[in-house]
Amino acid sequence: MQDYGKFKYLVYIILFLLTIFFLLPMYVLFATSFKSFAEVSRQAMWLLPSEYTLAAFAEAYTRLIPHLRNSLVLVIPSTLISAMLGSLNGYVLSEWKFRGSDTIFALLLFGMFIPYQSILVPLVRFLQTIGLYGSLQGLIFVHIVYGIPITTLIFRNYYSDVPSSLTEAAKVDGAGIFRVYSKIFFPISIPAFVVVIIWQFTNIWNEFLFAVTITQTPAQQPITVALNNLAGSQVVQWNVQMSGAILTALPTLLVYIIFGRYFIRGILAGSVKG
Repeated sequence: MQDYGKFKYLVYIILFLLTIFFLLPMYVLFATSFKSFAEVSRQAMWLLPSEYTLAAFAEAYTRLIPHLRNSLVLVIPSTLISAMLGSLNGYVLSEWKFRGSDTIFALLLFGMFIPYQSILVPLVRFLQTIGLYGSLQGLIFVHIVYGIPITTLIFRNYYSDVPSSLTEAAKVDGAGIFRVYSKIFFPISIPAFVVVIIWQFTNIWNEFLFAVTITQTPAQQPITVALNNLAGSQVVQWNVQMSGAILTALPTLLVYIIFGRYFIRGILAGSVKG
C-alpha cells in the first residue's frame, strides 16, 4: 500500500508539471498582450509586464471589430441551418428506413473525412459557376454543406435511443412523417441541438482555410482572417497579435461557459454514441 501511495503522488506530480507545460502558451499570450510594443521588443516573452497597458487590446479591437459582424453573419445561419438539416436527416435515417438508407448514411459519413485542401479547386470552380464565389453567402453555403455529415451523425445516434413504440403509436393515430417529427422528435431534441450548435459554432468561427480562399476583399473577411492580417508584412506587433487572439477567442469561450453544462448533458444523453 505504501508503494501504491508513493506511485500515486508521483503521478500527481507528473500531471501537475504537464499541466504547467500545457498552460505555458496561455501565460505567454496574456503576459504579452498587456505589454507595450517597446517592452515586447526588448524583453523576454515569458517575463511579466513591467507596466500593464490596454493599448494593444484597444488597437486590436479597432482593427478586428469590422470583421466581427462578418463572422456573426457567417456563423449564425450556417450553424442553425446545418443543425436543422442534420436533425431532419438523422430523424429520417433512424426512424423511416428505406431502400439504400444505410448506403446514403455511409456516404454522408464519408464526407467527414474529406480534407478541405483536396476539394478547394473544384469547390472554387463550383462557387464561380453558381455565382457565390467571393461572397459571405458562398462561405455560408460551404459550411452548411460541410456540416451536414457530423450533424446527421449526432442526431441519428440520438434519435436511435428514442423508443420505437412512440413512433408506432403516432403512425397508428394517422400521423405522417413531418407530424411525428414536429410533435415527438423535435421537442426532445434540445440536448442534441445544444451539442450540435456548440460544435458547429466553434468549428465555423475558428475555420480559416475556406474563409481566406472563398472571400476576396478585406471587407468580406471573417475575424480569423483579419486576425492573421494583424501580423503585418515586416514588423510583427506581438502584443497586438496576442490581444487580437484573445478577443477572437472570446465568443467561443463564452459559448462554452454558458452552454458547457448542457453540452455535457447532451453527450451523456447519447447524442454522440454509436
